[in-house]
Amino acid sequence: MNFKRILTAAALAAFGVGGPFVAFFAAPWAIGTADAASAAGQPGAVGQLWSAAVTNTAGQPQSLNRFKGHPVVVNFWASWCGPCVREMPELSSLQREYAKKGVQFVGLGVDSATNVKAFLQKVPVDYPVYIIGFGGADLARAFGNNAGGLPFTVVIDAKGTVRATKLGEIQPAELRHTLDSL
Repeated sequence: MNFKRILTAAALAAFGVGGPFVAFFAAPWAIGTADAASAAGQPGAVGQLWSAAVTNTAGQPQSLNRFKGHPVVVNFWASWCGPCVREMPELSSLQREYAKKGVQFVGLGVDSATNVKAFLQKVPVDYPVYIIGFGGADLARAFGNNAGGLPFTVVIDAKGTVRATKLGEIQPAELRHTLDSL
């Protein structure tokens, strides 16, 4: 990332603009970021993910714990986030491509149930989407998203190690490279 982009992102964050603007200027995939707290036997970000309170679009409580032990791509998104909306068809395509390799994509809507449900009726995806609400920002922060921007994507391997994180819209080739290394 060049100096001008870093300076612009810092200025936007300093003035509280953040959100999608910071996500646009964010660094590429952070590779090899282990969940240190989990490795030390304490509940870290991955543990928080498995125990997070989420619901399906019908409002029924769901458990993400069922994804434990499998490679998972977790995408934090919102219906009002332009880059989130743009990347969803690509994420859906990648889910179809990597399903045969045992990789599961999961969407976490940092939004209201009403907005997520309405959005998914217009733009269906090929992976499960759950509503985590605005508390999802806290979970994303646990994974290192201190800017609070969306979209934010986390790749977790079958052992529960965070292999990569990405603040901002995914680049399919970069995500494929990470998934192929699992």
